Amino acid sequence: MRGRSVVGVACALLVLLAALLTGCQSPSGAAEEDGRLGESGSAGASATASGRQVTPTRPAGYGAVFLGVDECSSFGTTSFTEVPCTSERAAARVVARHDGTVGDGPLCPGTTDFVLHISEQSRTSDEDGDGAIPQGYACMRNLAPPHPGDPGGGGGPRTIVGDCVYNSGDGQVRETACDGKDERKPQYKVTKAVDKRAKCPLSTALYVQLGGEKPVGCARPV
Repeated sequence: MRGRSVVGVACALLVLLAALLTGCQSPSGAAEEDGRLGESGSAGASATASGRQVTPTRPAGYGAVFLGVDECSSFGTTSFTEVPCTSERAAARVVARHDGTVGDGPLCPGTTDFVLHISEQSRTSDEDGDGAIPQGYACMRNLAPPHPGDPGGGGGPRTIVGDCVYNSGDGQVRETACDGKDERKPQYKVTKAVDKRAKCPLSTALYVQLGGEKPVGCARPV
C-alpha cells in the first residue's frame, strides 16, 4: 500500500488566543500568543507546542479521509507521511480530525500533543488525480513519550487542569512544565476548571481561560 505524503511549512509556535478558544489552536497556528494578566488576576493561557501547516500531495492510500482518526503519520521537519501504525516509521496517531479551520471547529482533546493543519487540495491539483482533500486539521498524539499535551507537560495546543504557567512579563503568562525541568520555572498551577470564577477555590490566585464547557481555570501559586 502506498503512503500518503504531505509537505509542511514549519510554523513558529502554536497560538492559543484567549479570545478565540473555540479551536485546538488559533486560526493561524503559527505564533504563540501571550496570556494577559489583568487587574482582576485573570489570564489567557498560552501553550508551547508547535502547529504544522501541511499540504497534501498524494491523497491516495489507506482510506477515504486523509489522516483520518486512528491513522498514523511519520515525523519530519518539512514533510509528514501517512503510514501504517505498525510501521517503524509511525510516530504519531490522529486522535481527532475535523474539516475547516481550528477557529471555527471543535476543540482538540485535552491531551493532544500537536495539531496538523491540512491545506485544501482539489482533485485536479492532486498529482494522481484520484481524490480531493478539504481544508481541515488533525489532532495528533505521539505514539511514545514525551507527551507535551499531558497535564503539566509544558506544551500541547490546549491548557488544561494540571498545567503550569509562569509570568513572562508585562502581565503575560506562558505554559511551562510543572516539574521545573524547562528553562522557565512554574509559578502557577491550574487545579480546577469551572464555568464561573465564583466556583474557584479561595486559594485561587489567577484565572486562566481554558475554553470548552468549563472555560475558567483556577490557578494557585506553586
